[in-house]
Amino acid sequence: MSVSSLTRRTLLLGLVVAGCARAQPAPLSYNGLVAALEASGASVETVGDIEQAFFSVPGRSLRVDGTDVQVFEYADEAARQADSDLISTDGTAIGTSMVTWIDQPNFWAEGRLIVLYVGREAAVIERLNGVLGDPLTEPWLGQG
Repeated sequence: MSVSSLTRRTLLLGLVVAGCARAQPAPLSYNGLVAALEASGASVETVGDIEQAFFSVPGRSLRVDGTDVQVFEYADEAARQADSDLISTDGTAIGTSMVTWIDQPNFWAEGRLIVLYVGREAAVIERLNGVLGDPLTEPWLGQG
């Protein structure tokens, strides 16, 4: 095999590897979530900033189809994972914090985001599932 043939093959392999690396989707961000919700037909409006003592980042409150949803965006997936790993399956414990919710907490973790919806409206949960996948938390049974 000639040097120029080897060089062409090496260059081609490099381009294929680079193309595969670029094909990886970026981790879901706040703006990506809003765009995905709107693309699914939801009406989305920004309400304002929020703080939850049990998360290491501030959040933003959205109104999705008239329902309040909280979104916490992290610098990267590893930082989000550190906080989302602390959420119990029923959502009442987050690390060492015990939380008394007014209704069922529903948490999702995807990309750089933790998303919280407190309530049981099936349409809202289905809309968020469609964009974020299955929630981290299980539904409360026998309550409500």
